Amino acid sequence: MEPCLTAEKIEHIAKVDRGEKFTPAFTDAEMIQRVENEASVAVVTGSYQSIPVTCRVLDIPLVWVVQSTWFPDFFEHGAGMTDRVRPAAIKAVADRCILAFINVWIKHGFLNSVNHAAKRFGVPGYDSIFDYWRGDITLVAEPPELSGVKLPPKHFFIGPLIPHDEFPLPEEIRNIPRDKPLIYFAMGSSGTRGIVARIIESFEGKPYRVIAPVKSKLSQVANVHIPLNVLVTDWLPAIQVNKMADLAVIHGGVGTVMTAALAGKPVVGVGMQMEQVANLAGLERLGFAIRVQKSRDPSKRVQEAIAKLLNDESAKSKAAHFSEVVARWDGPRLAAARLVDRYGGLT
Repeated sequence: MEPCLTAEKIEHIAKVDRGEKFTPAFTDAEMIQRVENEASVAVVTGSYQSIPVTCRVLDIPLVWVVQSTWFPDFFEHGAGMTDRVRPAAIKAVADRCILAFINVWIKHGFLNSVNHAAKRFGVPGYDSIFDYWRGDITLVAEPPELSGVKLPPKHFFIGPLIPHDEFPLPEEIRNIPRDKPLIYFAMGSSGTRGIVARIIESFEGKPYRVIAPVKSKLSQVANVHIPLNVLVTDWLPAIQVNKMADLAVIHGGVGTVMTAALAGKPVVGVGMQMEQVANLAGLERLGFAIRVQKSRDPSKRVQEAIAKLLNDESAKSKAAHFSEVVARWDGPRLAAARLVDRYGGLT
């Protein structure tokens, strides 16, 4: 598919996603070119900004797979960022300010190029991000207990979409000593390299061991000191390693959040962008997570949160209980059933 995403373009998009740049992820020309090629070749599902426009051009159904943190209710109540603000009157003001900022941000950095492409192809544009996220049907990839929100029409809870295939674990993981608590540290594709490096270094001398599949992140940072109690690896099957660990330190992407929840482990989270902050807020409200605000160096607060949760029996019990809730859902099967029910024999 053209235009190809260069390494520089991918980095640019990542910074826009994390709120580190106030600029569109794609130019108008790039967005139009993507829609032209998708319409003439194929529609590829995934996190492609142009796909909803392409579906309108082709007049085919669009099925969104989302989480409840994309709903208006979360944006109108501070997107998980104002949960700790007191009193209620000040929180209400903060909520309105954050909502106004988000609306300006999305209009400038996201919807402008999308709507210019829609106009170019003669299809309706989008008035808001919620209009953009509205599909023919929408599948919500989490259990309802995570957020407690009521779903709009044509929205369906399906539970988490987590791969359960058993992958062989590297020998160094299988044989890691279990003489101390074990921390699983994963920051996904959106984890900021500098933050990852500082957290890694903060594990030095701590009374636990760490499994950290962040090798690709650290390879791009000079002079990172890897403590002796930290095992840095390439990709690992998250659910298997999460179950081995006593606690997970994650960035808050919905996959990492649901994987930690299914594994029944307390969570320390450092959200890289607003959606991840809101995802982590769901676990925090359930009583087995601590959110740490993203900053240039959040490592001290991360260590304080780890120390607290490793000795918090209530958090461990709540995590184990919610694991049972998550395990009752079969996301892939329920998603397939909804698609069959909606579209029958269409392929």
